[in-house]
Amino acid sequence: MSLTLSVWLVLLLAFLGANLPFASQRVLGLVNLPRGRKSLALRLAELVLCYCVVGALALLLERRAGQIAPQGWEFYAVTGALFVTLAFPGFVYRYLLRTRD
Repeated sequence: MSLTLSVWLVLLLAFLGANLPFASQRVLGLVNLPRGRKSLALRLAELVLCYCVVGALALLLERRAGQIAPQGWEFYAVTGALFVTLAFPGFVYRYLLRTRD
């Protein structure tokens, strides 16, 4: 896999992972809740979990490509902000555009 393809794959997975918490009422798209409604706090926790999963996949792809570059807190602040920005379409759909059930 080329480096360019790896970058696009990580960006696509980040977009999908960032919008997953807002796409359905299921936890991680798999588990139904007993009450049937997810709170915003659960969606944010799910967003952090998806950020970690996408980050782990990106680290795996970077390891396959060569040496892993050391990262400081600035890297995680920027990628976290990017991940939240990528979640904007799902948030808008869930809380601003969608009519209440």
